[in-house]
Parts: sequence; C-alpha cells; structure tokens
Amino acid sequence: MSKAAYVPPKVWKNDAPSGGQFASINRPTAGPTHEKTLPVGKHPLQLYSLATPNGVKVTILLEELLALGHTGAEYDAWLIRISEGDQFSSGFVQVNPNSKIPALLDRSVEPAIRVFESGSILLYLAEKFGALLPTDLAGRTETLNWLFWQMGAAPYLGGGFGHFYAYAPEKLEYPINRFTMEAKRQLDVLDRRLGESRYLAGEHYTIADIAVWPWYGQLVRNNVYGAAEFLDAQRYTHVQRWAEEIAKRPAVLRGQRVNRTWGDEASQVPERHQAQDLG
Repeated sequence: MSKAAYVPPKVWKNDAPSGGQFASINRPTAGPTHEKTLPVGKHPLQLYSLATPNGVKVTILLEELLALGHTGAEYDAWLIRISEGDQFSSGFVQVNPNSKIPALLDRSVEPAIRVFESGSILLYLAEKFGALLPTDLAGRTETLNWLFWQMGAAPYLGGGFGHFYAYAPEKLEYPINRFTMEAKRQLDVLDRRLGESRYLAGEHYTIADIAVWPWYGQLVRNNVYGAAEFLDAQRYTHVQRWAEEIAKRPAVLRGQRVNRTWGDEASQVPERHQAQDLG
C-alpha cells in the first residue's frame, strides 16, 4: 500500500524531525544558541569557515591573492564545525547574522568590517586588492554577471539537487527529477558559455571562475555529491576542459585544503595561520 499523500497543515510547526544528514542543525529561527567568543589571530583578515564549496571559494581567492604578491591578504582561517553548531555561537552570529559559513572579519580597518555571504566576500577582497576583477566596465560587468549567476543558481544545485540526491533520508522521484533537470540546464548554460571563451568572463581568470568552480567544476569532476555519472557530466566537454585547467592551479590546490577535516589526511589543514601550514 502506498503512503497517504501529504497534506500541508494550515500553519506549519516544527514538531517533527526533518531527517537527513543535517537534521540536527536545522531550525526555523535565527540568532545564537550559545555564548562563545570567536578566536582572533595575528593577521588583519580573519576567516571563519569550513571547506565546503562556499568556503573553498574564499580560501582559493586568498591563496590566489597571495600568489600575486598581495601580502596584505595574509589570513587566519579558523575552523567552524557546522555539524556541531559552531555557526550558532554568539561570536559567529555577530559576524554573520545568517549563521552560514564563510564569514570574514577585516581588522585592517577601524572599526573592523564584517563580510558575509561568499559572493560578497569575493567581491570585497577583489576590490580591496584590485585583483581578479576587471576594471573596464564591460569586463567588470561580465564578471559580476557570472558571480551573481552562481549565487542565484547554486541553491538549486546544493539545497535542491544535492539535498534530495545525496542527503535526504529517502529517495523521492519528483524532487530528484525536478532538481536534476535544473542542474543539467545550469551545466548546459556553463558549457555553452565556456565554448565561447576560455573563462567565464572572457579570456582572463576572475572571481567568477573562483565562485563557480567549487560547485560546478567539482561536480563534473565527481567531487561533489558523487553524481557525475548520474548527470552524464562527460557530455559537458567545455565545462570539463575549464574544470581541469583550474584544478591544476597551485593556489586552487592549496585553497581546497584549508579548513578541511575529511578525506585523505594529506589534504586536511583544519586551520591555517601561516603559509607554512600548507607545506
């Protein structure tokens, strides 16, 4: 006998466990759950994060900036264990009231500036250091087109496709089909664009590529959700070419390791406070 169809109540209440891998940290309210001050290191830039795709965006950019010679981009990267609720501490909520990683505190100015949302952090750092963001109007606009495309598109990939395909407590045909359709459409958008140019904003590597690669580049390389075969990722040949090229960049290799606590031990650098921490 099939299950009875779900009928939404007149007023939704959080009176039943949601299930799934992240059920223990899901809640319908904001604000801190406990008092805890965030640690502060010696560098002007203090990053509080985890090596998820959104977190990796920022550590890759910081490592790229350092590779370009911007010594002011030296940073302390503190581990935020989201599965343990670190993002709900009073200190973290002061930096990001949305309780999501990554969050950045720029202490090179007085008063210190908080920056949250990964796209905002990328834009802030690119403007602060004058790098990886074109200065001409057309190039800057195209870069921001793709940066904001990623910020708007990724929730469908992560919270939609990834959740129902990889993390939901049971496999449901309708949501998997719905979000697979959208994930493949997004990959096709990228493939068509990358068939026209080397990088997303044109012939030069920018924060647009840094924003998109940890999600879609790693998706086609089978490093996100283990879904490359399911999505027939090999058909997106231009995305594959772009993804492999970026994966070889030394700063990308370093940035992926920061705030990482899983996988091969050599790939894990839970906290980064100096360049030597990355070997």
